[in-house]
Amino acid sequence: MSKAEIVIYQPGDNTSKLKVRLDGETVWLTQAQMEQLPGFVESKRKLAEKYRSFFEQTDIAFFSKPENTQSNYWLNAVLLKDRKERDEFLEYTNQNGIMTRPVWGLMNRLPMFKDCQTGDLSNAEWLAERVVNIPSSAI
Repeated sequence: MSKAEIVIYQPGDNTSKLKVRLDGETVWLTQAQMEQLPGFVESKRKLAEKYRSFFEQTDIAFFSKPENTQSNYWLNAVLLKDRKERDEFLEYTNQNGIMTRPVWGLMNRLPMFKDCQTGDLSNAEWLAERVVNIPSSAI
């Protein structure tokens, strides 16, 4: 089994810090780290609220949590009207130092899966042409 460590933190006072040890597919947190998770998640929720406030002033849809649910906003994303607008958004943001990327590439388009059977992927294709992941680090 391979072992890895993930360290997510921001220097400074009163910042959330999270160090994670991975053993295979298992994540190990100490009790002290588990106690810090609520603050870390709260930081991510605050970031998502800033995004929501910003994007509601535009014609770009920010993915918010459904009503009567809670989200950790681990990954923030926006929905654009079509592939052209998505590509323009990606180019503009990345040229201006904001690291964004398309949400995903469909696996059936990878060379090793090109001959595999698939069902109707029209919804996945529609989303892949329009969704962009935006920076999601807790602040």
